[in-house]
Amino acid sequence: MAVVDLRPLPVNRHPARRIPQLLVGLILYGTSMAMQIRGALGINPWDVLHEGITEQTPLSFGAVTAITGVLVLLLWIPLRQRPGIGTVANVVVIALVVDAALAVIPEPAGLPARIALLVGGVVLNGVATAAYVGARLGPGPRDGLMTGLAGRTGWSVRLVRTCIEATVLVAGWLLGGTVGVGTVFYALAIGPLTQAFLPLLTVRDGRGEREGP
Repeated sequence: MAVVDLRPLPVNRHPARRIPQLLVGLILYGTSMAMQIRGALGINPWDVLHEGITEQTPLSFGAVTAITGVLVLLLWIPLRQRPGIGTVANVVVIALVVDAALAVIPEPAGLPARIALLVGGVVLNGVATAAYVGARLGPGPRDGLMTGLAGRTGWSVRLVRTCIEATVLVAGWLLGGTVGVGTVFYALAIGPLTQAFLPLLTVRDGRGEREGP
C-alpha cells in the first residue's frame, strides 16, 4: 500500500494548487456535513455533539462547529501543537458552508432520498477530507488534538481517536444529537474512503519525497 507524506509544507510551496485545493476541500466538507444532517439517519460523532449543542442553544449548527473548533484549538496549547492556515480556514470555512448548505438542501421526502443523502454525504466527506488534508497546510482542530494527544501520551492514534470520538458521541447523544445507522456507516466507511482518495489528492513537494511500499 502506498505511503503518503502528509507533513505540513511551507505555504510558499505550490500555493497556486494548494490554497484552492484547501478551500474546495473545506467547502465540500461542509456540504457533506449538511447532506448527512438532512439524511437524518445518523451523523459522525463530532457532528452528533454539534447537533446536540444546537438542540440546547439558539446557535446555528455552523456557529456551534466554529465555537467547538476554537475551544479545541485552546487544548492545543498544552500539547504544543502549531496551527497552520489550513487550521484556521477549517474553523471558518466549514462553519459558513454548513449553514449555507443546510439553508438550500431541502428535507428529503422519503427513505430512499434520505439514504441517498447519507451515502452521498459520506463519500463526499471522504473526498473532501483527502483534499484538505492533502493540501498539507495544517491539520484541522480535531485532527491536531488527536495527533497531539497521541504524541504526548504515547498512545496509538487509533486508541486516542477512539477515546475522543466515543466521548463526544456519548455527550452529543445525551444532548439530543442524532445517532443511527449513518453513524455506524460513517465510522466504517470514512477511513477506507479517505485512504483511497489521499494518493490522488496529496500535494507532493518533489524534494526527495516518494511513495513507499
